[in-house]
Amino acid sequence: MTEPSVSSPSPVQDLIERARGGEARAVARLITLVESGSAALPEIASTLAPSAGAAMVVGLTGSPGVGKSTTTNELVRAFRAAGQRVAVLAVDPSSPYTGGAILGDRVRMQDHATDPGVYIRSMSSRGHLGGLSAATPAAVRVLAGVGFDVVLVETVGVGQAEVEIASLADTTLVLLAPGMGDAIQAVKAGILEIADIFVINKADRDGVEATHRDIQGMIALGGADRGPGDWRPRVVKAVAAKAEGIDGIVAAIEEHRTWLTDTGQLTERRRRRAAAEIEAIALGQLRARFADLPGAGLAALADKVVTGTLDPHTAATQLLDDLV
Repeated sequence: MTEPSVSSPSPVQDLIERARGGEARAVARLITLVESGSAALPEIASTLAPSAGAAMVVGLTGSPGVGKSTTTNELVRAFRAAGQRVAVLAVDPSSPYTGGAILGDRVRMQDHATDPGVYIRSMSSRGHLGGLSAATPAAVRVLAGVGFDVVLVETVGVGQAEVEIASLADTTLVLLAPGMGDAIQAVKAGILEIADIFVINKADRDGVEATHRDIQGMIALGGADRGPGDWRPRVVKAVAAKAEGIDGIVAAIEEHRTWLTDTGQLTERRRRRAAAEIEAIALGQLRARFADLPGAGLAALADKVVTGTLDPHTAATQLLDDLV
């Protein structure tokens, strides 16, 4: 009597099991598959779906020079001390010519290089605006799915355009520093609307109290739209380079997490995040199908618009009809 055959796991499933077991190379391979838009991506996403929402996702943004990487490094240390498994996605600006990046954030976090409970990945923005990489949402889903308790996402640091992080993170930290004009920048950039926690880093510098007053004033001005139970952004002072004030940042993150859970806002934020991710994937697939249209397709319609025989709206409708 023959023994029933037992099907072996697929390469993707084997990779995921190794990543869940703490193998850094397996985690790195999964992120690489995400960044490259691999054909295995649907299987990866499907396998990880049941556990992809377990991690706490914390975003850090702010202008260059405010100490994002140093603060991230100290937050990793604090979460590890609490026994949590931590992943860091540090998005670095890419060259407009080669698409490459220095990926310096990884260099600045070498303190944790030998810790099996920490995974640090630098990602090139590859020209994507908003302070993130286009692959960042999928990478966050992978890291959460393979068992990390906390995922820290550090944005590019390009100035006033870094608001995309708010749609990805459960809690968004906006870092400021005295003497850099960040309070005024926050008004212009709309950063007030995305910050759950303001961190005034380098608080041992002159001007810290003025910066603190400016931020508190802006929070008060924005309070007209907040209801009694709404979250009021916290303001925390820190000197990350000296590991000072880190406990206060962690406490504010935990307080915000509790508020999100108690009010149902955690589910709502993640619902919006999922909707945006679905839309982005669908639009990407739609663009890919444009190239597969028979004949001239889009080019032929463009010629008709140029000659005036067709208007752009009718051409777009025809293009969509051809895709159905």
